[in-house]
Amino acid sequence: MRRRGFSLIEVVLAMALVGLVLVGLNTFIFSMSELWGKNADVRLFDQHVRAVTRYLQREMVRASLPPSAAPNATPVGIQPVKPQGGGQENLVTYMQLSGGRILRWPGSALPEVFCSLQVRRGKGLYMLWHSDLENHFTDDPPRETLVSPLVTGIAYDYFDTDFSKWTTETALRTDTSGNPLPPQRLRVTFAYLHLVRETLVTVPAVKPGLPNPW
Repeated sequence: MRRRGFSLIEVVLAMALVGLVLVGLNTFIFSMSELWGKNADVRLFDQHVRAVTRYLQREMVRASLPPSAAPNATPVGIQPVKPQGGGQENLVTYMQLSGGRILRWPGSALPEVFCSLQVRRGKGLYMLWHSDLENHFTDDPPRETLVSPLVTGIAYDYFDTDFSKWTTETALRTDTSGNPLPPQRLRVTFAYLHLVRETLVTVPAVKPGLPNPW
C-alpha cells in the first residue's frame, strides 16, 4: 500500500492555522504585558504599604513580648524626643532589647534601643533611635533612619469604653495632668501620586500579671 503524503493545499492551510494561533497568542501576551505595566505603580505601592505596615506591627509586638516587656508595663508609650535640629516632640516610643534590622550602627551594636516614630512633612516616616547604654544618651540626639518616604501622616485611635466606639485623633490625647496618652492603634497614611492608602497598626498592651496574648 502506498503512503499518501500531504498535499500542497493541506500544508498551506496548516501553516495558515498555525500563523493565526501564533498571532492570537502574541496579541494576548502583549495585551497582558500592557495591562501589567500600566498597573505596576499600583502594585508596587500596595506592596510597599503592606511591607511597612507589617514591619511596624512586628516591631510593636516584639516590644511587648518578654523579656522586653514585664507584667503591668507599657511596652509602647509616649516619650518626649528631641531630634537633630528640631524641637522636642512627644512621639510613640518602644524599646527593643536587640535593636532592629534597619538600624545601622557606626560601631558595635548595643542592646536596649529606644525607637520613636516621627512623620516629617514631605519626607516620610523616620525612626529615631539610640541605646540607653550610650555614654551621652540623655544629651545627644537620637540617630535617624528613614522607614518610608511615602508616609504622609499618623493619626491615633482611642477606644472609648463609655461609648464602646473608636475615635480617631490627629494629635495625642492627654490626661487631666496634661500627660500624653498612648493610643490603642496607629492609623498610618501613605500617598504616592494620586494613590492614597490608610492602614492600622495595633498597639499591644501587656495584661496585668498574665502572659502577653500576642
